[in-house]
Amino acid sequence: MMEVEIISEKTNPLLQRREIRFQVKHDQTGSTPQRLETRKAVATALKTNVDLVFVKKFETKTGTCTAVGTANVYDSTEQAKLIEPQYVVTRNVPPEKPKEEKEE
Repeated sequence: MMEVEIISEKTNPLLQRREIRFQVKHDQTGSTPQRLETRKAVATALKTNVDLVFVKKFETKTGTCTAVGTANVYDSTEQAKLIEPQYVVTRNVPPEKPKEEKEE
């Protein structure tokens, strides 16, 4: 289990989002946790829906087991898709399973 600490939280009413700086201690895993796991952990720490959280930047400080990152928490998914660049939205969505072709 990752330990998430919210460093700062700023409300941005114009863009209908909260801008979060967070820190994650990942002693158990050793390596930097995946973005989707981090997204869920941040959503849990903020007591919000995981679909509204978009992790923008996330990196482990050299030689430590602590990662620092930024995330945006939107009021709605529609608002997020209007504002967030497409590559950020793509990074925060679980990869789709390849569709199996049906034999006829």
